Amino acid sequence: MNKQLKLITRAVFAMFIVLFFSVTMIQFVNADELRANQLNSRTVMNSYKVERGSILVDGDPVAFSTPTNDDFRYARQYSDGALYAPITGYFSHAQGMTGLEASMNQDLSGIGNAQFFTRIVNTLNGVSPQGSSVQTTIDPRAQQAAVSAMTEQGFEGAVVAVAPKTGKILALASTPSFDPNLLSSNSDAEIIANYRKLEEDPAKPLQNRAIAGDLYHPGSTYKLLVAAAAIEAGEAKPSSEFANPAQLKLPQSSSVMQNASRTTCGTGSKATLEQAIVMSCNIPIAELAMKLGPEAVPDMAHAFGFDQELEIPLEVTPSTAPVPEDDAQTALSSIGQLDVRATPLQMAMVSAGIANGGTVMKPYLVDRVITPDLRVESERSPEVFSKPISEKTANAVTGMMEHGVNTPEGLAQKAGIDGVRVAGKTGTAENGTAEDGSDLPFTLWFTGFAPVEDPEVAVAVVIANGGGEAYNYEGGSFDLPTAVGKQVMEAVLSE
Repeated sequence: MNKQLKLITRAVFAMFIVLFFSVTMIQFVNADELRANQLNSRTVMNSYKVERGSILVDGDPVAFSTPTNDDFRYARQYSDGALYAPITGYFSHAQGMTGLEASMNQDLSGIGNAQFFTRIVNTLNGVSPQGSSVQTTIDPRAQQAAVSAMTEQGFEGAVVAVAPKTGKILALASTPSFDPNLLSSNSDAEIIANYRKLEEDPAKPLQNRAIAGDLYHPGSTYKLLVAAAAIEAGEAKPSSEFANPAQLKLPQSSSVMQNASRTTCGTGSKATLEQAIVMSCNIPIAELAMKLGPEAVPDMAHAFGFDQELEIPLEVTPSTAPVPEDDAQTALSSIGQLDVRATPLQMAMVSAGIANGGTVMKPYLVDRVITPDLRVESERSPEVFSKPISEKTANAVTGMMEHGVNTPEGLAQKAGIDGVRVAGKTGTAENGTAEDGSDLPFTLWFTGFAPVEDPEVAVAVVIANGGGEAYNYEGGSFDLPTAVGKQVMEAVLSE
């Protein structure tokens, strides 16, 4: 009998230990994570009892709470909703939250650890709870320029602008966008109906193309990484020459590579690396990449941020640059095709790193958190993300990018700004063929920075379905996205 009692006692004690451990994990260790979970409806409901903090752009609220007379004490509202939707996201008791509303939820709702003592004091003093406000790094002129340039011509795509020296994100636009006010009313039926329309829209307005969603082949903008890898390794310099055929049969393959012009890169029997960057030629770049070997360019891409987790604090889908299996894949990957895919943020980081002398700063979207009594609760400082190349290499790549803007044969001429030295690189990614055998529309890119001597802004622009046979090849990669990038850079430099 004593043996049985001992077994029962030990079992009960073990169960108590397990229960104690479980409660400790839930109430203390995992408490913040559980509160932040978008599926936690209790957190969302409790948030409507608090005057949620504002999301600020240049000190002005673009997301804020207003009191109501119903069960939900406050309603979330968005000024210029579609303009800032990729940044703010939405806060909805029927659909949860996205964007900064989700990633900064603890600060905005006043439940963060830093606000613990403030909550206690407010409770003792009978002060209604309030959340802190979040000041973003967004430049309103740059954001407006980005969205206007894209929407005026009905472009589907995204624009990201970054301050090279700090990593501050100055613009983050995704088009088409949506109005978060459609999802923030206090009517569940209305929210659900609006969300269904947005979700079923073939244009996918809820998708944040700047940092997530369907990533894009970077096309010829990826050639910057090939050039950086070669120069950094001492395997090439801008004046290095390569064979200049009009066609290149890929090794161990029946495929043939051509330049976009379907001719040679310039007129000589040889083409330099600088010519290949300025004129965006495929064959010299492919020859260089095969010479470097399959791992060299993916390694350089990784150093700039490809295949790495990143939060700004919005979660960013990692760009991908897998190691090719053979020389043919190495050649195709080197021109931003095959399995290479990138977000506009990633390509902006590439330009920003080159602009900043080879040092990539970690991009960030939140500058500071401000309490209801206007104290700065926390403030973000610039942080180095990586240093993939030397200043010497960065200067060499910059020189080629600048010639792509200021020389007659350069495809990035549309990025030129009067009185400003601009560096730029265009890109066109071909997306295969449709069922009827016709070419699918191309993906068009531009990335660059200005001023060259003292960089203030680096930008990346992607336009999906923006060129190719279906569009009579009108515009081209050297025109449409480049003009958008120019407008954004001008907006930043005009201040």
